[in-house]
Order: sequence, then structure tokens, then C-alpha cells
Amino acid sequence: MSKRFLTVGSLLREEELLKFKEEIKKRDDIKYPFYDEIEGYKEEEDRAIAKVVEEQQKHGLVEITDGEFSKSLWHLDFVWGLHGVERRLAQSGYLFRDKGNTGVYETRKDIGIKITDKLNGKNHPFIDHFKRLKELAGDATVKQCIPSPSHVFGEQALFGNLNGGYYDGKVEEFKEDLKQSYKDFLKEFKEVGGEIVQFDDCLWEIFSDDNNNAPISENTEKPGEDLAYEFIDLNNDVIAYGHELGLKVYTHNCRGNYESRSASDGTYESIAHLFLEKQNYDRFYLEWDDDRAGSIDALKVFKNKDCEIVLGLLSSKTNTLDDEERVLNLLEKAASIIDKDRLYLSHQCGFASCDEGNELTIEEQWAKIDQGQKIAKEFWGE
Repeated sequence: MSKRFLTVGSLLREEELLKFKEEIKKRDDIKYPFYDEIEGYKEEEDRAIAKVVEEQQKHGLVEITDGEFSKSLWHLDFVWGLHGVERRLAQSGYLFRDKGNTGVYETRKDIGIKITDKLNGKNHPFIDHFKRLKELAGDATVKQCIPSPSHVFGEQALFGNLNGGYYDGKVEEFKEDLKQSYKDFLKEFKEVGGEIVQFDDCLWEIFSDDNNNAPISENTEKPGEDLAYEFIDLNNDVIAYGHELGLKVYTHNCRGNYESRSASDGTYESIAHLFLEKQNYDRFYLEWDDDRAGSIDALKVFKNKDCEIVLGLLSSKTNTLDDEERVLNLLEKAASIIDKDRLYLSHQCGFASCDEGNELTIEEQWAKIDQGQKIAKEFWGE
């Protein structure tokens, strides 16, 4: 097994857990985290997470998550857990690009958010989730994945989600309270033994000049760099606080991942001077599984930065093994730009950013993970 192969975080859920998840996504008469209102859900989640932690260790993964089984969607569960937030069924889901670029695909609809009171991040359910994971993982390195502050800010502020709620017309107040909510959470996360937090983000590409397919932002004008710097400053403020606490703060960038479908284009070259160069993360998980990400030469922006880069050269969207020659060639090219000991290998995203998961079996998922281990061992020798 290789220390140089990593997973982004999420893994496919088993059918027993998905039975509960299917009920959750159709209802808005239940309150997050749903345990008191759906009999047997908590017990099944505990069982499933214990099993997936054991599986990760069996497959030699050096960083363990709970498979994100404690979430329904990669980002909104964190928002649901903030004080002042109500979860609702929306009129429509997110709009993704359908396979083969044949049209628009609508996701699940339990994505509605209404903020009814001043936000704070204290006593967040994710703290208990993390304590459970840490106990199950023993001495293994564990990480907690949550959405980036800028993603939550952008999704709520750009797309009209603040309208009619507590922060209607008060975008700056929302941003400051959101920032403080993250700091509240990180403080408690550190107090229960947290060491690594990963901020996931899907909004960088809305700033890409070469992004011609972004259904998630089709009703908004393409934002300018002023807003990009606002996103960056928000993230860096929270990252700095995490560093003060002694946390490592990672990020994962994605162009959308829902049932093997994607949401947008946009090359890294077009945003490297912003979201790669200017953000102060300790590690960047980036995706290069297809040509949407552009040239790997975008890595040049990291030459003088003190950070690690995880190359998402493998695909979590497909049910077949990846082209090993392609991956090794790109690893060689990346190592000609960035010191080899700063690089890692992964799939471009998790296998189940939402409960539905990508279109492959659990067995195929582990086969792809084992292949990633094999390639990393061949390239790094460790």
C-alpha cells in the first residue's frame, strides 16, 4: 500500500443505509440530524460507519473519513447543523449536465435553505460525528470534510437564498456571522481532538473565462474578480484561525459530482492566479480526470508556495479501471514542475458526494482504490 494515494472523502453507501436516506430526502417535516425522528436510522448509520472505517483500513488508506455516511449531501448537512437554519424541499434541485452533454439533469430537491435567526456554529452535530469517527479509527489519521466558507456564502448570497430570511438585504452581516460560525465550529473541533479539516468547494469555476457550461449559475451574470477576492479573503480569514488553533486546513475543488454527472467546465489556468495562488491552504485536492481542467502546467503557480498538491488524475465517476499509462505520464509531468515529495494521487472527487453516489458498485469502487494504491506505489515507491 502507498502513503501517496489518498481519497477525497466520500464512499458509496450500502443499501441498508440508503433505505433511510431515501426517506430523508423526500421530507422536510423532520429536523436535522433526523435521529430522533426516524427510528433505527442512528443505529444503522453507526453500523455502516464502523464497517466503512474498517474497510478503509483494510485497503491501506492513510487518511480515514467516515465515508461521509453521516451526510446526505456533501455541503448542506453542515449548513443544516448551524443554529438559525431551516431545511426545506425546494421547487427544483440543482441543475447538472446530463451524461454525454445531452441536456440538463435535475438533482434531489431537499436543498432549500431558510435562515430564520442569527447564525452560530456552536454545538454542531458534526462534532459528535467526528468523535465517533476518531474512536472507531483508533490511531489512524482522520479528517473532517465540510464545505468552504466561500462556497456556503456564494451559494446563499449569489442565488437569492437569503431573500425573505433573517439576512434579507444584509449580505455583509451574513458573511461576518458565517465567518464567526466557522470559527466557533473549528474551536470545538480542535477541542475534541480534531487535527485536519478539509474545505470542499465547487464555485471556483464560475470565475473561469473558459467555463461555457455551468447550469448552476445560468441565472446569474459571470462574476468578476472583485467577488473572487471576497471569496478568497473569507476563506483565508478562517484558514488563518484554523492555523492559530494548530489545525491543518485542506481544500478540494470540484466541477460537480452527482450520479456520475458534472456541473461545469473551467480550466485551472483561468483561475490559478486567484484560487490556487492566493489561498493559504496546506493541501489542495485538484481534479484532472478529463480535459475540462486544462493543462497540468497550471501547477506552476504552486512552485513558491508551501503546500502539498493532490492530483485527481483518476475518475470516481466511471465503473472501469483508469488508464494507468495516462496517469503515470501526468505524474511524471507534474513532478517536472513541482517537487515529487509535495505530490499525491487521488480520484478527482469522492465516490458519493451525495447519498445517491456515482454509477458503480461498491466492489468496483474498492477495485479503483486498489488501482490507485498500485499506481502510487509504482511511481513513488512508497
